[in-house]
Parts: sequence; structure tokens; C-alpha cells
Amino acid sequence: MSLINQIDQDIKQAMLAKEADRLRGLRAVKAALLLAKTEKGAGEELTEDAEIKVLQKLIKQRKESAEIYKAQNREDLYLIETQEMQVIEPYLPKQMSHGEIELFLKELIGRVGATSVKDMGKVMGAANKELAGKADGRTISELVKKLLV
Repeated sequence: MSLINQIDQDIKQAMLAKEADRLRGLRAVKAALLLAKTEKGAGEELTEDAEIKVLQKLIKQRKESAEIYKAQNREDLYLIETQEMQVIEPYLPKQMSHGEIELFLKELIGRVGATSVKDMGKVMGAANKELAGKADGRTISELVKKLLV
């Protein structure tokens, strides 16, 4: 079942259960997926990778907004953003732990032959490709910097 079909089913369930918070998050996901599907250059159907990128973008937007709201003491808006993140996250692949990412990066650095921070671009390119959807880009970047120093 495609992700859009799964979202449609979950929207129906949320409507029947009168779960307003979940419904808001699911509708945001559906809108983003439909927008990505109709963008120029997109094919008939979104690939799984494209769907994951859309979901990751939504999560990143909500994290950034939540941080801003928290800093401005807007707990009401902060709560909305965190609730929507909790609705979106189950549709993403299981995220790797900090330790798992670090082990993977150590192995990757050895594989590509990186020795200094100058090789960061080479490592980041390979890491982002292999860890797509499984790890946050910011976390990967921070760990690569730490490991290459």
C-alpha cells in the first residue's frame, strides 16, 4: 500500500475517533505529499525515497518551529508542533541511535579513506546517500566533524 493510501486510511480512522490533533498532522502530511506529487519533474507516483524526503522535511520544519516557540515561551504553539511531529514520525523508517550512526561513520571513513576534515565532503556525500531516512543530516555532520578531527 502506498503512503498516500495509508495516510487516507489513517485520516478516516482519526475522523471516526474524533482525534483532532492526529487529524491535523495527517492532513499536513497528505497535503505535502500531494504537493510533491504535482511538482514539475515528479512522475506519476512518488518514489519511496521522495516520500521519505517529504516526511523528513516536515519533521525538520516542525522541530525548528518548536525550538522557536519554546524560546519565545509560546507553550501552546510548541505543543502543536510536537504533537504533529509525533504523528509524522511513525511513517519514517526507524531512526538509528547516536551510537549506531557513529559506528557506521567510523566504518565509512575507513572505507572511503578519509583522514582529515578536508575529506568531510566525500564522507558526507556517501553517508547521506547510505543513511537517507535513517539519520538526521545535522547529527551525521556533527559526528563526521568529531571523527575527522
